[in-house]
Amino acid sequence: MSGMLAPEVLVLGASGKVGSGIVSALLEAGSPVLAVGRDAGRLRQLAAAHADEPGLELLPGSVANDRQAARLAAQVARRPRPLRAIVDAVGGTHRSGRLLDRPASSLRRILDADVLPHLAAARHLLPLLAGHEDVVGRYILIGGPQTECGWSGYGHASVTVAASRMLAKVLHEEAHGLGVRLQLLAVDSPVWTLENAAHACAGWPSALAVGRNVVSLLCGEGDTGRCIVPYSSPRAAPPRRLLATDVTRPLHTLASPDSGQAA
Repeated sequence: MSGMLAPEVLVLGASGKVGSGIVSALLEAGSPVLAVGRDAGRLRQLAAAHADEPGLELLPGSVANDRQAARLAAQVARRPRPLRAIVDAVGGTHRSGRLLDRPASSLRRILDADVLPHLAAARHLLPLLAGHEDVVGRYILIGGPQTECGWSGYGHASVTVAASRMLAKVLHEEAHGLGVRLQLLAVDSPVWTLENAAHACAGWPSALAVGRNVVSLLCGEGDTGRCIVPYSSPRAAPPRRLLATDVTRPLHTLASPDSGQAA
Protein backbone atom coordinates (compact mmCIF):
# COMPACT_ATOMS: atom_id res chain seq x y z
CA MET A 1 0.00 0.00 0.00
CA SER A 2 3.03 2.27 -0.17
CA GLY A 3 2.10 5.56 -1.81
CA MET A 4 -1.63 4.76 -1.63
CA LEU A 5 -4.36 5.80 0.76
CA ALA A 6 -5.66 2.92 2.87
CA PRO A 7 -9.31 2.10 2.03
CA GLU A 8 -11.97 3.33 4.42
CA VAL A 9 -15.26 2.00 5.79
CA LEU A 10 -18.31 4.25 5.49
CA VAL A 11 -20.68 4.03 8.47
CA LEU A 12 -24.23 5.33 8.01
CA GLY A 13 -25.89 6.42 11.25
CA ALA A 14 -22.42 6.74 12.75
CA SER A 15 -23.45 9.06 15.58
CA GLY A 16 -26.31 6.83 16.76
CA LYS A 17 -26.17 4.44 19.69
CA VAL A 18 -25.14 1.40 17.64
CA GLY A 19 -23.32 3.34 14.92
CA SER A 20 -20.93 4.95 17.39
CA GLY A 21 -19.96 1.51 18.70
CA ILE A 22 -19.27 0.33 15.15
CA VAL A 23 -17.06 3.36 14.57
CA SER A 24 -15.13 2.59 17.76
CA ALA A 25 -14.59 -1.05 16.77
CA LEU A 26 -13.37 -0.15 13.29
CA LEU A 27 -10.92 2.42 14.65
CA GLU A 28 -9.80 -0.13 17.23
CA ALA A 29 -9.07 -2.50 14.33
CA GLY A 30 -6.96 0.10 12.55
CA SER A 31 -9.40 0.96 9.76
CA PRO A 32 -9.99 4.51 8.51
CA VAL A 33 -13.64 5.44 8.99
CA LEU A 34 -15.90 7.88 7.19
CA ALA A 35 -18.67 8.63 9.70
CA VAL A 36 -21.95 9.79 8.14
CA GLY A 37 -24.87 11.17 10.14
CA ARG A 38 -27.68 13.69 9.87
CA ASP A 39 -26.92 15.52 13.12
CA ALA A 40 -23.74 17.60 12.78
CA GLY A 41 -23.66 18.23 16.53
CA ARG A 42 -23.66 14.53 17.37
CA LEU A 43 -20.99 13.93 14.74
CA ARG A 44 -18.82 16.50 16.50
CA GLN A 45 -19.38 14.67 19.78
CA LEU A 46 -18.29 11.46 18.09
CA ALA A 47 -15.14 13.18 16.84
CA ALA A 48 -14.42 14.54 20.33
CA ALA A 49 -14.68 11.02 21.75
CA HIS A 50 -12.00 9.91 19.27
CA ALA A 51 -9.92 13.08 19.24
CA ASP A 52 -6.68 11.09 19.06
CA GLU A 53 -7.78 9.06 16.01
CA PRO A 54 -6.46 10.49 12.72
CA GLY A 55 -8.34 7.82 10.76
CA LEU A 56 -11.79 9.27 11.55
CA GLU A 57 -13.43 11.69 9.13
CA LEU A 58 -16.92 13.17 9.37
CA LEU A 59 -19.46 13.73 6.63
CA PRO A 60 -22.88 15.19 7.48
CA GLY A 61 -25.47 13.54 5.27
CA SER A 62 -28.71 11.60 5.06
CA VAL A 63 -30.22 8.64 3.21
CA ALA A 64 -33.79 9.47 4.20
CA ASN A 65 -34.86 9.49 0.54
CA ASP A 66 -33.47 8.96 -2.96
CA ARG A 67 -32.53 12.59 -3.46
CA GLN A 68 -30.49 12.83 -0.28
CA ALA A 69 -28.91 9.40 -0.79
CA ALA A 70 -27.85 10.39 -4.33
CA ARG A 71 -26.28 13.59 -3.01
CA LEU A 72 -24.35 11.62 -0.38
CA ALA A 73 -23.16 9.08 -2.96
CA ALA A 74 -21.88 11.88 -5.19
CA GLN A 75 -19.88 13.32 -2.27
CA VAL A 76 -18.38 9.92 -1.42
CA ALA A 77 -17.52 9.21 -5.06
CA ARG A 78 -15.38 12.38 -5.18
CA ARG A 79 -13.24 11.35 -2.21
CA PRO A 80 -9.62 10.38 -2.93
CA ARG A 81 -9.58 7.52 -0.42
CA PRO A 82 -10.88 4.20 -1.82
CA LEU A 83 -13.96 2.64 -0.23
CA ARG A 84 -13.58 -0.79 1.37
CA ALA A 85 -17.09 -1.32 2.79
CA ILE A 86 -20.33 0.33 3.85
CA VAL A 87 -22.09 -0.36 7.14
CA ASP A 88 -25.74 0.72 7.36
CA ALA A 89 -26.45 1.35 11.04
CA VAL A 90 -29.35 3.74 10.50
CA GLY A 91 -31.74 3.15 13.38
CA GLY A 92 -35.52 3.03 13.46
CA THR A 93 -38.17 4.64 15.64
CA HIS A 94 -39.27 2.03 18.18
CA ARG A 95 -42.41 3.63 19.54
CA SER A 96 -44.41 1.57 21.99
CA GLY A 97 -48.06 0.71 21.45
CA ARG A 98 -50.38 -1.88 19.94
CA LEU A 99 -50.93 -2.18 16.20
CA LEU A 100 -54.68 -2.38 16.74
CA ASP A 101 -54.75 0.91 18.62
CA ARG A 102 -53.46 3.03 15.73
CA PRO A 103 -54.81 3.76 12.24
CA ALA A 104 -53.38 1.72 9.38
CA SER A 105 -51.78 4.85 7.94
CA SER A 106 -49.41 5.01 10.93
CA LEU A 107 -47.75 1.77 9.83
CA ARG A 108 -47.25 3.18 6.33
CA ARG A 109 -45.55 6.27 7.78
CA ILE A 110 -43.25 4.13 9.95
CA LEU A 111 -42.37 1.89 7.01
CA ASP A 112 -41.51 5.01 4.99
CA ALA A 113 -39.29 6.30 7.81
CA ASP A 114 -37.64 3.06 8.94
CA VAL A 115 -37.38 0.79 5.87
CA LEU A 116 -37.17 2.94 2.74
CA PRO A 117 -33.96 4.76 3.82
CA HIS A 118 -32.14 1.39 3.74
CA LEU A 119 -33.28 0.90 0.14
CA ALA A 120 -32.35 4.46 -0.82
CA ALA A 121 -28.89 3.99 0.67
CA ALA A 122 -28.32 0.70 -1.13
CA ARG A 123 -29.56 2.01 -4.48
CA HIS A 124 -27.04 4.84 -4.54
CA LEU A 125 -24.11 3.56 -2.47
CA LEU A 126 -23.84 -0.08 -3.59
CA PRO A 127 -22.53 0.89 -7.05
CA LEU A 128 -19.58 2.66 -5.37
CA LEU A 129 -18.36 -0.74 -4.16
CA ALA A 130 -18.63 -2.43 -7.56
CA GLY A 131 -15.99 -2.97 -10.18
CA HIS A 132 -12.90 -3.44 -7.97
CA GLU A 133 -10.97 -6.43 -9.24
CA ASP A 134 -8.60 -6.73 -6.27
CA VAL A 135 -11.19 -6.78 -3.47
CA VAL A 136 -14.84 -7.77 -3.03
CA GLY A 137 -16.97 -4.84 -1.92
CA ARG A 138 -18.78 -5.40 1.37
CA TYR A 139 -22.14 -3.94 2.44
CA ILE A 140 -23.43 -4.74 5.92
CA LEU A 141 -26.81 -3.84 7.41
CA ILE A 142 -27.55 -4.01 11.12
CA GLY A 143 -30.79 -5.87 11.90
CA GLY A 144 -32.87 -5.29 15.00
CA PRO A 145 -34.59 -7.66 17.43
CA GLN A 146 -37.81 -9.64 17.34
CA THR A 147 -38.28 -10.66 13.73
CA GLU A 148 -39.15 -14.31 14.38
CA CYS A 149 -41.83 -13.50 16.95
CA GLY A 150 -43.70 -10.29 17.66
CA TRP A 151 -42.19 -7.74 20.02
CA SER A 152 -44.84 -7.31 22.70
CA GLY A 153 -45.88 -3.66 22.91
CA TYR A 154 -43.80 -2.72 19.87
CA GLY A 155 -45.86 -4.11 17.00
CA HIS A 156 -44.89 -1.46 14.47
CA ALA A 157 -41.19 -2.09 15.14
CA SER A 158 -41.67 -5.83 14.72
CA VAL A 159 -43.19 -5.32 11.28
CA THR A 160 -40.60 -2.81 10.09
CA VAL A 161 -37.60 -4.82 11.34
CA ALA A 162 -38.99 -7.94 9.65
CA ALA A 163 -39.46 -5.94 6.44
CA SER A 164 -35.88 -4.72 6.65
CA ARG A 165 -34.66 -8.31 6.96
CA MET A 166 -36.57 -9.34 3.83
CA LEU A 167 -35.18 -6.28 2.07
CA ALA A 168 -31.67 -7.48 2.97
CA LYS A 169 -32.39 -10.93 1.53
CA VAL A 170 -33.49 -9.44 -1.79
CA LEU A 171 -30.57 -7.00 -1.91
CA HIS A 172 -28.18 -9.85 -1.07
CA GLU A 173 -29.16 -11.57 -4.32
CA GLU A 174 -29.20 -8.41 -6.41
CA ALA A 175 -25.80 -7.26 -5.10
CA HIS A 176 -24.22 -10.39 -6.59
CA GLY A 177 -24.63 -8.86 -10.02
CA LEU A 178 -22.49 -5.93 -8.93
CA GLY A 179 -19.81 -8.12 -7.40
CA VAL A 180 -20.69 -6.91 -3.90
CA ARG A 181 -21.27 -9.13 -0.88
CA LEU A 182 -24.24 -7.84 1.12
CA GLN A 183 -25.08 -9.28 4.54
CA LEU A 184 -27.25 -8.42 7.50
CA LEU A 185 -25.88 -8.77 11.04
CA ALA A 186 -28.90 -9.92 13.06
CA VAL A 187 -28.75 -8.54 16.60
CA ASP A 188 -31.74 -10.31 18.08
CA SER A 189 -31.83 -8.46 21.39
CA PRO A 190 -31.72 -4.80 22.38
CA VAL A 191 -28.24 -3.25 22.59
CA TRP A 192 -26.82 -2.09 25.91
CA THR A 193 -25.97 1.62 26.08
CA LEU A 194 -25.24 4.12 28.84
CA GLU A 195 -28.72 5.55 28.30
CA ASN A 196 -30.56 2.27 29.03
CA ALA A 197 -28.08 0.83 31.55
CA ALA A 198 -30.58 1.13 34.42
CA HIS A 199 -32.92 -1.47 32.90
CA ALA A 200 -30.63 -3.35 30.50
CA CYS A 201 -30.47 -7.13 30.79
CA ALA A 202 -27.18 -8.88 31.45
CA GLY A 203 -27.30 -10.73 28.12
CA TRP A 204 -27.65 -7.64 25.93
CA PRO A 205 -24.57 -6.92 23.77
CA SER A 206 -22.86 -3.54 23.92
CA ALA A 207 -22.65 -1.30 20.87
CA LEU A 208 -18.90 -1.94 20.78
CA ALA A 209 -19.51 -5.71 20.77
CA VAL A 210 -21.82 -5.28 17.78
CA GLY A 211 -19.07 -3.28 16.09
CA ARG A 212 -16.55 -6.04 16.67
CA ASN A 213 -18.95 -8.47 15.01
CA VAL A 214 -18.98 -6.13 12.02
CA VAL A 215 -15.18 -6.23 11.90
CA SER A 216 -15.35 -10.02 11.98
CA LEU A 217 -17.71 -10.01 8.99
CA LEU A 218 -15.44 -7.67 7.05
CA CYS A 219 -12.60 -10.14 7.62
CA GLY A 220 -14.65 -12.92 6.04
CA GLU A 221 -15.14 -14.85 9.29
CA GLY A 222 -17.95 -17.41 9.24
CA ASP A 223 -20.10 -18.30 6.24
CA THR A 224 -19.47 -15.46 3.83
CA GLY A 225 -22.20 -16.74 1.52
CA ARG A 226 -24.98 -16.29 4.06
CA CYS A 227 -27.20 -13.25 3.94
CA ILE A 228 -28.38 -13.26 7.56
CA VAL A 229 -25.54 -13.68 10.06
CA PRO A 230 -26.48 -13.85 13.76
CA TYR A 231 -24.62 -11.79 16.33
CA SER A 232 -21.97 -13.90 18.09
CA SER A 233 -20.50 -13.24 21.54
CA PRO A 234 -17.16 -14.94 20.69
CA ARG A 235 -16.77 -12.50 17.80
CA ALA A 236 -17.01 -9.59 20.23
CA ALA A 237 -13.48 -10.21 21.53
CA PRO A 238 -11.16 -7.19 21.82
CA PRO A 239 -7.69 -7.16 20.26
CA ARG A 240 -4.75 -8.21 22.45
CA ARG A 241 -2.28 -5.60 21.21
CA LEU A 242 -2.04 -2.27 19.45
CA LEU A 243 -2.69 -2.62 15.74
CA ALA A 244 -0.62 -1.43 12.81
CA THR A 245 -1.75 1.28 10.40
CA ASP A 246 -2.24 -1.12 7.50
CA VAL A 247 -5.94 -2.00 7.24
CA THR A 248 -6.03 -5.62 6.13
CA ARG A 249 -3.73 -7.04 8.79
CA PRO A 250 -5.41 -5.29 11.78
CA LEU A 251 -8.86 -6.44 10.67
CA HIS A 252 -7.69 -10.05 10.51
CA THR A 253 -5.85 -9.68 13.84
CA LEU A 254 -9.00 -8.49 15.59
CA ALA A 255 -11.13 -11.29 14.20
CA SER A 256 -8.65 -14.11 14.85
CA PRO A 257 -9.96 -16.93 17.11
CA ASP A 258 -7.26 -16.38 19.76
CA SER A 259 -7.79 -12.64 20.10
CA GLY A 260 -9.22 -12.84 23.61
CA GLN A 261 -12.52 -13.56 25.28
CA ALA A 262 -15.79 -11.76 24.69
CA ALA A 263 -16.45 -8.81 26.93
